[in-house]
Amino acid sequence: MSVQFTLNGKSAQFDGAPDMPLLWYLRDHAGLTGTKFACGVAACGACTVHVDGKAVRSCVTPVSAIAGKRVTTIEGLARDGKLHAVQQAWLDEDVPQCGYCQAGQIMAAADLLARNSNPDDAAIAGLTNLCRCGTYPRVRRAIRRAVNLLTGSKST
Repeated sequence: MSVQFTLNGKSAQFDGAPDMPLLWYLRDHAGLTGTKFACGVAACGACTVHVDGKAVRSCVTPVSAIAGKRVTTIEGLARDGKLHAVQQAWLDEDVPQCGYCQAGQIMAAADLLARNSNPDDAAIAGLTNLCRCGTYPRVRRAIRRAVNLLTGSKST
């Protein structure tokens, strides 16, 4: 089966098993290894990418489900050489410890901010991406900083 879609702003096509998880297409066929494999059952969020702007767990999303859609990975989040506000905030707040889950965390946070320009702590806590290192306080600060970067506010 041939599946055509847009990957990080460029036309892409996959000729293979339609039930292959998007995660494995990204890592093994497209060479985009920023999206991580961890649990394989959509519980942890390390594999989070955007499909048509919405955060999805790529480990359980079959390639057939992305036909005609836009897929954005951590590698495609920055635009024109400029980091996305969430990526910049992650650096500014020194969020990662081991870093394994961070691409998924960033993709989930970017989706949250696209839907809610000023999320409260409850909305941020609603992100279900897991971090074994427990950097959640820094994640929260980074999301707050990203709000400020997106709105031009100076407070953090």
